Amino acid sequence: MQASKLYVGNLKYSVTKEQLEELFANHGTVQSVTVLEGKGFGFVEMSSPSEAEAAKNALNGTDFEGRTLKVDEARPPKKRDYNRGGGGFGGGRSGGFRDRY
Repeated sequence: MQASKLYVGNLKYSVTKEQLEELFANHGTVQSVTVLEGKGFGFVEMSSPSEAEAAKNALNGTDFEGRTLKVDEARPPKKRDYNRGGGGFGGGRSGGFRDRY
């Protein structure tokens, strides 16, 4: 594993940062924890790639709060292209609208 940041999925919506930090602290030093409320996933950053690998191997597929955890190396967010055309407010005239005078 090259990075020290992990994706943690299939969380109960009620899981807190503190619970996740406590769980991962058993496998190394936790640098940061982010839980996305109402989304069922979060991110845990360990202090080194080797600790992240150890935590992933130990926790992926295990039961936590009644759910089977999905732990994997976090991927960088996808770039969003807001200029691809199509609908929205910005280009051209369509939809039968006319200029007001």
